[in-house]
Amino acid sequence: MSNYMKLLVANRGEIARRVLRTAKRLNWETLAIFSDPDREAAFASEADERIRIGGPELADSYLNTEKILEICRDFDVTAVHPGYGFLSENADFASQVTDAGVIWVGPNPQAIASMGSKIEARSLAEEAGIPVIPGFADSEQQGDDALLRAAESIGYPILLKAAAGGGGKGIRIALSSSEFPQALADARTEASRSFSNDQIIVERFIQNPRHVEVQLLGDQHGNLIELGTRDCTTQRRYQKLVEEAPAPNLPMATENGLREAAIAIGRVMSYDNAGTVEFVVDADTGEYFFLEVNTRLQVEHPVTELVTGLDLVEMQLKIAQGNPLPITQNDVVINGHAVEVRINAEDPGENYAPQTGRIDVLSIPSDEGVRWDGAFDTNGEITPFYDGLIGKLITWGVNRESALDKMQSVITKTFIGPLTTNLGLHHWVLSNPKFRSMEITTTFLDQNSTPPVPNPEYHVGAAASALRLKTRHDNRGPWRQLSNFHLVPNQTPLQALLRDSSGQIHEVYSYDKATFPTAHFEEEAGLIIVNHQGNIISFELVDRAHAWTTDSSAFAGSSGNVTAPFPAVVISAPVKPGDAVSNGDAVMVIEAMKMLHSLTASGGGEVDRVWVDEGDAIEAGQILVSFTKTDTNEEESA
Repeated sequence: MSNYMKLLVANRGEIARRVLRTAKRLNWETLAIFSDPDREAAFASEADERIRIGGPELADSYLNTEKILEICRDFDVTAVHPGYGFLSENADFASQVTDAGVIWVGPNPQAIASMGSKIEARSLAEEAGIPVIPGFADSEQQGDDALLRAAESIGYPILLKAAAGGGGKGIRIALSSSEFPQALADARTEASRSFSNDQIIVERFIQNPRHVEVQLLGDQHGNLIELGTRDCTTQRRYQKLVEEAPAPNLPMATENGLREAAIAIGRVMSYDNAGTVEFVVDADTGEYFFLEVNTRLQVEHPVTELVTGLDLVEMQLKIAQGNPLPITQNDVVINGHAVEVRINAEDPGENYAPQTGRIDVLSIPSDEGVRWDGAFDTNGEITPFYDGLIGKLITWGVNRESALDKMQSVITKTFIGPLTTNLGLHHWVLSNPKFRSMEITTTFLDQNSTPPVPNPEYHVGAAASALRLKTRHDNRGPWRQLSNFHLVPNQTPLQALLRDSSGQIHEVYSYDKATFPTAHFEEEAGLIIVNHQGNIISFELVDRAHAWTTDSSAFAGSSGNVTAPFPAVVISAPVKPGDAVSNGDAVMVIEAMKMLHSLTASGGGEVDRVWVDEGDAIEAGQILVSFTKTDTNEEESA
């Protein structure tokens, strides 16, 4: 085989950067594909070559298999790495890549196909002698009555899940027979929309489950090893948020059983690259049951890398070239403990509402034992077209306690703004005694209230303290940016104005002597960013002349203009010019990060103009619908 290798990364964001980093270290040439919204993204500029693949729609870009194969032919690509998500578990695409004479960096297409259906996956697990959750999985008997009989035979509570599913989609719980019809209808609908397949599996619901997985690594010569366990129990609505390696607080018999079971099913599948076997562990009994095999690199692979010292992407690339595994099972040593938190652009205080827009400041401490796998390193943008993962923060310690302590410390020294993130939620989770003792289940976050956000005055006070200290030590500090203010000896303490992300103006003074030892700040690009236990508020320095301006919507009638709360895509406009609306009427439906949001009128009025069309990409603050004032006298005489 020629030494020349050219890798196309069929993905985006942090995983594209992660794969590119290792490929370049191995002296592979690299090619990134990007959609229009990702034109300025970090990953696109870090590859040796970059090719536009299409517009924002996934079918037109990252799922456009025909275009990707065309690029492979036209640019002499020798290998394709799919990352995770998108096409990573598409057996047909993997076959098309190999049929084109290009190396697929992943397991063989047959292995991928065998896990494409949870019904077939259960059958393989049973063949391998692995415990499966008692349930009913029959592709030939999918009628409502057959599934209801299965549920009653298994006994409530039961779990309904999409046979072709993944990522937490198509899953519902029925606690009794009265809840079964609606739960089944909801699971079918979501499964059909997400996977174009509405087949359902019925399983016993494990009421106190932990989510534990085992990392596999196999080659094309029949060698197969496991790299220990990971715990992914801290989830919200089946979406992982915190991951650890190794999985803590497991009985030795359970851990050994999990690792042996992973090897067993890997053998049945003839597994030949990186993959992960996922299990449900009953926290009450220690019993474990097979869930699925993810036939790709996992989002949480860095924690395994930190405790084994291996580069899993490097292993993937070399295995795909036909090289045998460079290590045996006896060479695998688990050293210390690693923790990963997923930092998402979402607001836990507002029911995890997605956040989109610019990130102007991103600063991660470069402490020993700290790793950042991010979509960017300094600044960038989260668009409404893709998921809101900003990056993954990972820490390593000699034991679990030290790894968790380090993570908490790093969180308080991390600055991300002005976009809201879930960083504060992670600090709260890591502080929770039940999490510390690993006495939690996958329902931990869903059953606990979102931690309260600290008093805003704390952040304002911290910002004032930051300004005072900066001014004291730097004659060109933030106060000097305010054109209307000048600090001179013996002058009365002067006022500065800070605008928070909601638009509220705060007055702070140069004589403020408060100190906030637990708050950290960073002043950059005209922003003061305050971090209190991961809860971050960004303040913009503003000039008095621009601080208070009249809201133009006050002149738009009794119903103010409807503006975009964040960058999004227009799905539909239920109104047209001339329509009368009342307070609370839906006037625009937008989509951000695959979630729909209805925007409503703030009062009565008549639609004057709809400024956007279906499919338009919109920016935060953009006017979408404007109104004319309703004549109240006419209303009264009508």
